[in-house]
Amino acid sequence: MKFATFLIALMTVFPVSQVMAADALKIGYVNTQRIFRDAPSAVRAAKKIEAEFSKRDQDLQRMAKQLQSMQENLETNAMTMSESDRRAKEKSLNDLSREFQRKQREFREDLNLRQNEENTAIIDKANQAIRQIAESEKYDLILQDVVWVSQQLDITDKVIKALADGK
Repeated sequence: MKFATFLIALMTVFPVSQVMAADALKIGYVNTQRIFRDAPSAVRAAKKIEAEFSKRDQDLQRMAKQLQSMQENLETNAMTMSESDRRAKEKSLNDLSREFQRKQREFREDLNLRQNEENTAIIDKANQAIRQIAESEKYDLILQDVVWVSQQLDITDKVIKALADGK
């Protein structure tokens, strides 16, 4: 949509003879999602984040199982428990549930923050590689994240290779 608007604006601003010369524009496209998925620095960042957060994730999984076990125990034995035991177990369950929700929220926030930090570093390096490719190969325009693009314009592999070479 933005690209179509750009082309229409070009046609209205430049005379027809200059629009004919626009055919000589060298345009490239970069798939940002592929960079985040396939670039060596992105793969390393994902592994680094996974290692950083795996212990907390395992702790949350253990806590979730403990909650489930407590809930099942309470449901199974509620009728045979004394009122005070049942209330005490319900209170323990509610306290653990609140703690689990708090830890889960903190985990998600910390994970999102770390992912954003790593993604910012990756995109900065990718933009630098894109600029270098644009200058060395004389591109007039390089687009990212479009609705549709011909594979002939896709230079994502060049950017990933440049990122791999630059490490």
